[in-house]
Amino acid sequence: MGTYQYPKFPYKPPADLMAGAPQRRPLIIVGAGPVGLAAAVDARLKGLEVLLFDEDDSVSVGSRAVCYAKRALEVLDRLGVGDPICDRGVSWNVGRTFLREKEVYRFDLVPDAGHKRPGMINLQQYHLEEALVARAVELGADLRWRHKVTGVVNAPDHVRLTVETPDGNFDIEADWLVVADGARSPIRRALGLDIEGRVFKDRFLIADVVMKADFPAERWFWFDPPFHPGQSVLLHKQSDNVWRIDFQLGWDADPEKETQPENVIPRLKAMLGDERPFELEWVSIYTFQCRRMKDFRAGRALFVGDAAHQVSPFGARGANSGFQDTDDLMWKLALVLQGKAPEALLDTYSEDRTFAADENLMNSTRSTDFITPKSRVSKTFRNAVLDLAQDHAFARRLVNSGRLSVPSFLTSSHLNTPDADDFDGDMVPGAPMDDAPVQINGAAGWLLDQVGKGFQLMLFASATGAVDAQTQALLKRLAGDTLPVTPLLVTPAGGQLDGIAVLADREGHIARRYDARPGTAYLLRPDQHVAARWRALDASKVRAAVARATCNA
Repeated sequence: MGTYQYPKFPYKPPADLMAGAPQRRPLIIVGAGPVGLAAAVDARLKGLEVLLFDEDDSVSVGSRAVCYAKRALEVLDRLGVGDPICDRGVSWNVGRTFLREKEVYRFDLVPDAGHKRPGMINLQQYHLEEALVARAVELGADLRWRHKVTGVVNAPDHVRLTVETPDGNFDIEADWLVVADGARSPIRRALGLDIEGRVFKDRFLIADVVMKADFPAERWFWFDPPFHPGQSVLLHKQSDNVWRIDFQLGWDADPEKETQPENVIPRLKAMLGDERPFELEWVSIYTFQCRRMKDFRAGRALFVGDAAHQVSPFGARGANSGFQDTDDLMWKLALVLQGKAPEALLDTYSEDRTFAADENLMNSTRSTDFITPKSRVSKTFRNAVLDLAQDHAFARRLVNSGRLSVPSFLTSSHLNTPDADDFDGDMVPGAPMDDAPVQINGAAGWLLDQVGKGFQLMLFASATGAVDAQTQALLKRLAGDTLPVTPLLVTPAGGQLDGIAVLADREGHIARRYDARPGTAYLLRPDQHVAARWRALDASKVRAAVARATCNA
């Protein structure tokens, strides 16, 4: 690997874990990929003791997951690693699709003005994992490298694990187990749990290529290009002058043969030209899979990321949806561990995220069927769309080289309080929050950086920012509840209010996006989803909505 020096994380002998075995820990995570590490970081931010096992002692090999969508970046911001990821990664918003050499479709992910993060960042997975490991260690997570889980038993009130290390085996118990051990998930198999869906009969070659090129930082996708006729090719720019190139090979391709340099390099030369110097850094083969577990909770075991669901890579829905899994799960698990919510709240993790997984699977399956049609009718339709798209706008909307990851609107979640008042716009109960620029004490900031640390009440004040004494007292009482609701006052001009954060919405983005007027109140979940909203503040309704959002009703 020419551009990256792989770290070796320190192995710690498990003498402390063997003493008095089996010990009982409140939370154990298995798997130190991006999703497992995100869960560990989030657990520490919530004050939870966390023990994480991984059988390896380094980050993943190769670029693997490379595209991180705006919502995932917002989650990473909350975890404290958004800045290093965005600073190192390649921002992009434009995607272009070609039929042979002619462009037939273009999209632009640039959101409306007034968002902190771009539509997408490209960065090799090993950089992301290294940043997450550093953050987890900084926060005091107990990361145990070269600790391989070889056995698992799900009991009514705990999960027992058998762990293999260079210094011997031991058993340990967890009140709750977060399973993030990847698509092949040994724990899922050990528990006899099924994962259902489709495996598509096609193979793609991944090649990471180090080269200096003047291609723009865009997503380029070709159908039937002259350098790889009859198949498709995808090109992405990453950091460190590394370019990710995916070649469709067909189901009959020999994986071992196709990954040999003598077969990969001619493909790259045909695409890039014989005169362009490049270095082949990493090669792999993958197949499309669109599958999920029926239930993401199995007793005291909670499945996240690829262990719970798998989608084709076109659309960047894998790691992005995994981050949203942990974003949904960890605040619920924290409340259960703290005795502030019943176990039933964890059933809503599975309900919400299987809904999101089905949405991702639907979009991923449609993309895969378009890219790799298997029936004569599908192929005829695909080819007709591509031919028509060269000259007709209506057909360009049907071109599907991978609809990119967007967050799910959890509108059917049982945790939402339905609207009783009229609102316009997208910020319905269950919606992921829209970002917006704000000023705090005269300094520039962003709305989403001010939320996501617990339940919060976003109250819109008048142009003067005045809040009467009765309302101030009510807000402070809500903040002192057993399940505290922290107030957040939004005004056009800002100001100061004792004990209450005040955000200045000088450009009016928040008011427009949330269809707000003076008196409008939004109850916000810890994962930055809308839980409820009203045109007038009523403490009893707020408390009822919090109870509903935590299964305490």
